Amino acid sequence: MQIEVEKIDTHEGISVKVLLNSRTTGLFISKKCTEREGFKLIKLEKPILVRNVDGTGNSGDAILHEVEVNVYFKGHVERV
Repeated sequence: MQIEVEKIDTHEGISVKVLLNSRTTGLFISKKCTEREGFKLIKLEKPILVRNVDGTGNSGDAILHEVEVNVYFKGHVERV
């Protein structure tokens, strides 16, 4: 599905395709998307290790940064 996000630092709005999964423990954005769209990365004090559904460690890198955006969907706005 398509949603709109607004970068907090520049107020630039972009349309992104997202996948909804009600069983995740958070909201995630790919490193490729952050690089392509020029999001401001905020370094985390402590990396977040990623685990697969079976509890094993994920082969990808730990999460080292976060981004802050306003999410717009069907009249709802939320800062995440």
